[in-house]
Parts: sequence; structure tokens; C-alpha cells
Amino acid sequence: MIEIKNISKSFGENTVLKNIDAVFEPGKVSLIIGGSGSGKSTLLKCIVGLHKPDEGQVFFDKQEFTKMDFEEKIPIRKEIGMLFQNSALFDSMTVEQNIVFTLDMFSEMSRKEKVERANFCLERVNLAGKNKLYPAELSGGMKKRVGIARAISMNPKYLFCDEPNSGLDPATAILIDELIQELTEEYQCTTIVVTHDMNSVMGIGEYIMFLYGGQKFWEGTNEDILRSDVQELNDFVFASPLMKAAREVIK
Repeated sequence: MIEIKNISKSFGENTVLKNIDAVFEPGKVSLIIGGSGSGKSTLLKCIVGLHKPDEGQVFFDKQEFTKMDFEEKIPIRKEIGMLFQNSALFDSMTVEQNIVFTLDMFSEMSRKEKVERANFCLERVNLAGKNKLYPAELSGGMKKRVGIARAISMNPKYLFCDEPNSGLDPATAILIDELIQELTEEYQCTTIVVTHDMNSVMGIGEYIMFLYGGQKFWEGTNEDILRSDVQELNDFVFASPLMKAAREVIK
């Protein structure tokens, strides 16, 4: 479980986050949504420690992460899997080497064990046998799956995904969503996804937080969202004709 309390963050005179509270539960896919500049990615970076909040606390299973020094944070960081928006693969490394890189940093496995673990993770994301390919030889969806394989290589308790469907076609995006949901259930991860993809919201949004102007404006499930009377949320979610039609059907 991850709990955040009163998280605030400013850059100069620009207040990006103001007093954000939330609880993210294990075994559940939690989504952070909102328009551009609403603070989604900044909040994610505050949770994982890439940004230090100006105020507030972050707890990983009741351990206060925000007050720890660098050395104290290492055991928790070893339990974090991160999928970046652009997959963040090393172009000069093969698929296998990209996954083993994380194991080299954070595990004491033998070389054989690392390769076996890489193979297992690639099989888990349906990329068995792609070990020796380079990122330039992969499609966008395959790169995302390699990124997920690397993220789960350390059996994470906490999984963070920043815009996992960015740049993907709708069919591939659905496959990535389904994979994230399956892995969350399998590993009982506390999974937090930053997204603007409404298919993700309606497909895997077990808990959704909507940010607006740097504040938490709404929270609920993907079923609740269809019946929301929060105008700012409705303007964001139902901007497309397809989503408007879906809401009318539910009503």
C-alpha cells in the first residue's frame, strides 16, 4: 500500500500540486488522470522520490519514505518497478541486456540466474526469443513490453507507469492495459498509472484520481465516473463524442 498525505509542490512561483491525499491499494490498478499541466507526472515523481515535495508525506507500507535519507530509501527502491513514457531503453543494448542491467544494479544473482530471470520476464510479456534484438528493431508496443519486463524483473511490490499507452495504436494500447492489470493481480503490486487514455480509464480504472489545477478534484472507480456530476471531470472525460455516447447509454 502507498499512502500520500498533503503533498504540495511548487517550482518557483508556480504551484503545481496542492495538498494531495490518496491511498493506493495493493492488487489494484490506480490511475491518475487530468489535463496537461494538472500535475499528474509531478505527483508520480514525488511519490517515487524523483522530486522532493515541499510539504507532505509519502508512505510505502507505513514506512515514511519522504523523511528517509538516500541509503534508507534503497530497500524500497529495490521494490519499485518503473515503466517510463518512452520506455527508456538503452539503444546500444539488446533486449536481454536492458533487462539484466536492472538486475546488475539491484540484485546479487549469478550471471546465469540473471539471464534466466530475463527469459522468464520476456516470456511473461509474450516476447520469448527476442533477447538479442535491439530497440531499433522493435515496434512501439514491443518496446513497451520490454519496459514492462524490465520493470517486473525484481518482483516489484510497487509498479509505476507513466503514460504507458502514449504513441500506441488502440489495439496495442488495450494489450498493454491488460498486461498491466494481469501483472498487478499476479504480483499483488500496488500499481499507479498516469494516463490521459480514456480506454484505460474505462478498462482498468479500479481507482481513479482526477487532478485539476494541481488539486485532487475527484476520486472513484470507472463505474462512478460515468455518473459524476463534477463539471471539470465531465469536461475532461467526455470530451470525445464516443465517451459522450457511452455515458448516454449508461444513463
